[in-house]
Amino acid sequence: MALYLITGIGGFIGSSLARALVGRGERVRGVDNFATGKRENLTDILGQIDFREASILDLDAMKSICNGVDYVLHQAAIPSVPKSVLDPIANNQANVDGTVNVLVAARDAKVRRVVYAASSSAYGDTPTLPKHEEMTPSPISPYAVAKLASEHYMTSFYRCYGLETVALRYFNIFGPRQDPSSPYSGVLAKFITQMLCGDRPTIFGDGEQSRDFTFIDNAVQANLLACEAPASQAAGQVFNIATGRRVTLNEMFSALEKLTGYSGTPEYGPERGGDIKHSLADISKAEKHLGYKPKVNFEQGLGLTVDWYRQQRNAPQENKNKEPVSLRS
Repeated sequence: MALYLITGIGGFIGSSLARALVGRGERVRGVDNFATGKRENLTDILGQIDFREASILDLDAMKSICNGVDYVLHQAAIPSVPKSVLDPIANNQANVDGTVNVLVAARDAKVRRVVYAASSSAYGDTPTLPKHEEMTPSPISPYAVAKLASEHYMTSFYRCYGLETVALRYFNIFGPRQDPSSPYSGVLAKFITQMLCGDRPTIFGDGEQSRDFTFIDNAVQANLLACEAPASQAAGQVFNIATGRRVTLNEMFSALEKLTGYSGTPEYGPERGGDIKHSLADISKAEKHLGYKPKVNFEQGLGLTVDWYRQQRNAPQENKNKEPVSLRS
């Protein structure tokens, strides 16, 4: 039976991957220093995984943690464009230096494959839609630059050392357990919790900017497929992971009005530095080489996410972080 290491396992995506792997009976090891992840995201599965509290910036720790590992799902990062603009040095340390440490440790431990959480921010604000993997990257923010640099490190470790790597460019992943309290959290998590409480959300810009919002189950599916795909199809490659459909923030707000019962209007603020205007993915490469096909569309995912946050808001403290209903198959 294979052993999967998830970096950033206490985060939104990392903990979702852990649940999926535990659910299918796999062996799971996780590492997190809880700089951005949450220990409570792991409460219900902690007894079923091998958890190590450490930082990916600690190379010696990562070398020890990678021993015996077959697959690394590298999710650990400071996942924030605004924060990277404010503190580019910390952004680079976590998102580039940390990634190099993971790669060195994986190489030395003879890990089969590293699957990396890359970002659609690498494309920048080029007007061409949909974004496809052959486009020349044009990152705007320090976060985007760091994620793109780590993609190149992934490819170089495959070419130089034979370590199989796959980079998945996520497009606006959302779903249960995304932290709404952080000023850098995903817009959907923040809007849902605000609107359920009757608070007025803020849209930065005119609301006509659009995103390829992708439910968490689709990202989980992509990671598992990236582990299993033949090396001839996947190793050293970059793939878009999204739905191939874009939704404006104004449309998103209207959909949330119906689901949350919110009766107010949004506040419109100034555009944020480093943000892009439109995002839409061409997912044909992932479909062809990974067998990826999004199983949960935007409306389904939004309904599941609102239901989970509503349950969290209404549930007694001891029942919080309960596993939500999933559309995985």
